[in-house]
Amino acid sequence: MKIHEYQAKEVLARYGVSVPRGNVAETPKEARAIAENLGGRVVVKAQVHAGGRGKAGGIRLADTPQQAEEHARALIGSKLYTPQAPQGVPVSKVLIEEAISIAQEYYLGITLDRARQRDVVMVSAMGGMDIEQVADEHPEAIIKVWVDPWQGLMPYQARQALYDAGIAREAVPTAARFLTALYRAYTASDSSLAEINPFVLTPDGQCLAADAKMNIDDNALFRHPEFGEYREESVEDPIEAEAHRRGIQYVRLGGDIGIIGNGAGLVMSTLDEVSRAGGRPANFLDIGGGAKAELVRNALELVLMDPNVKGVLFNVFGGITRGDEVAKGILEGISALEVKVPLVIRLAGTRAEEGLALLQGTGLIPAVTMQEAARKIVEVTR
Repeated sequence: MKIHEYQAKEVLARYGVSVPRGNVAETPKEARAIAENLGGRVVVKAQVHAGGRGKAGGIRLADTPQQAEEHARALIGSKLYTPQAPQGVPVSKVLIEEAISIAQEYYLGITLDRARQRDVVMVSAMGGMDIEQVADEHPEAIIKVWVDPWQGLMPYQARQALYDAGIAREAVPTAARFLTALYRAYTASDSSLAEINPFVLTPDGQCLAADAKMNIDDNALFRHPEFGEYREESVEDPIEAEAHRRGIQYVRLGGDIGIIGNGAGLVMSTLDEVSRAGGRPANFLDIGGGAKAELVRNALELVLMDPNVKGVLFNVFGGITRGDEVAKGILEGISALEVKVPLVIRLAGTRAEEGLALLQGTGLIPAVTMQEAARKIVEVTR
């Protein structure tokens, strides 16, 4: 689950990470009131799940409360067009934050290295840039420390990483405390990513998170009821938001072939096979085990909400899931939704024969294997 910058800063501050003073506004008048309360120059920052906000005009400096109100009026209700979101992302709120003096900008990040099965802490003196660009052009500038899950991030590891990254020696003790606080926030909130870019050193030696990004592990949300209010507003894509409301695992991918399967591994394999056959998957959708007809119909409806979808591939291997229930859901879906795109169906396992029998004479395209199904959906959508 992605959360907004202001939400990430709320989480970080609970664990001792220093952040600038500020508050979120949903109207221009609120923006002005917050700026007046901060009593000086402020930064008006659009709250969207997309990088490159500054280049897209989503971060603006205001010298007066009136100017903050004007910037907020221009941003709220508009769309930001960034390289990550060329289709544009809507701005519904802005963060009004005190403007800070910056002596140096650095990068701090923590994420999971699945290959090593450990969290990795990353530090770079090249803050303020896209970390992907730094990794491509200056990989040596990113210092990495893999953390023992039993011991956690040790203070000496934090200091050594900061020294190796070239951070000013006099700032290392303060920065090390900041980094260990960030690690505490990352682990305690069950995050899969915690990133501060830029991590700022002020002229008077303070360390502040000028920007913050956090992703929370969806599977750990049952441990964090305090994040419940973040969930719905964390999703910018309307189809993903609808999927959350329906309790369906759906991720939009931007292609034109809808994918529905049961089990995350099978769905991921189906995405790979469609790509190998020359197609572009439009989504990831897992109906899970034991799916009933109603869930299958809901899944089909969700996939068809994407106007780019030219065809849908069902790949279901029945264990707990029954093929006849899947077939009933497909029939309900095409009857209620007036489906106008081709559907390729691969059913195997429990009651697959009964399911395929129900689908006979419907015009749906059967396939025996996943590879055959992938080839057929690519052919019919071309």
